[in-house]
Amino acid sequence: MVERALFRYQFLGVSEDKLKKLEAKDKVTRAKAAADFEKSCQHSALEFSIHTDRNIAILELKHESLYADLLVINSEETLTHYAENLPTPFIRELLSDTQCPVLIVPQKYKPIQKIILLYDGEPSSVHAVKMFSYLLPQLKHLDTEVISVNPVDTSMHLPDNKLMKEFIKRHYPKATYTIMKGWAEDEIVKHLKSTTENALVVLGAYQRGKVRRWFRHSMADTLMKELKLPLFIAHNK
Repeated sequence: MVERALFRYQFLGVSEDKLKKLEAKDKVTRAKAAADFEKSCQHSALEFSIHTDRNIAILELKHESLYADLLVINSEETLTHYAENLPTPFIRELLSDTQCPVLIVPQKYKPIQKIILLYDGEPSSVHAVKMFSYLLPQLKHLDTEVISVNPVDTSMHLPDNKLMKEFIKRHYPKATYTIMKGWAEDEIVKHLKSTTENALVVLGAYQRGKVRRWFRHSMADTLMKELKLPLFIAHNK
């Protein structure tokens, strides 16, 4: 680990002495973060485990997600020493192959006031709503809006209208529906920017087929780039 860091910083023109100081500073920062996390969990009577990665972080994180119910991560995470445009390559790679739902959160926390469920008729969008309902049932009391965008040349009906509304009624009986026409990314971003409440957006995204993603960015990419809202993302394998 230290040898890889030494090579990286030497390549960037950082001396070995400065590297040791940076590593020591990082160690203190990591220890404080772990202590703060432990204190918060104890205060909330939550069971927890703290793991220190011993290998390449992205690989270990994806592997451990197989045994996790939910992964919570900052939308700006890069695991580098410099900032990158959103969505960061680290987040995109993580989302493409994670084994559990992911909650992408902004840098600054704001209380959630509304839930927005994005639905396009695809199995992944229904799967995301299911997983959100199972994992965070305590948020069901919040105002909930189901948003769907149809192509311009189609009707204003919800895809699989009867089945979807039956399903939503069982989980979110007070949910309202917003159906629009146009290009989904444009219409959804425009609608969300006009929302006054701090909303959490639920969506299915990042199917495993990498070739498919070369031709079309995920909706999650667009939302991370355009908005500062928490995103609950789950994809159907």
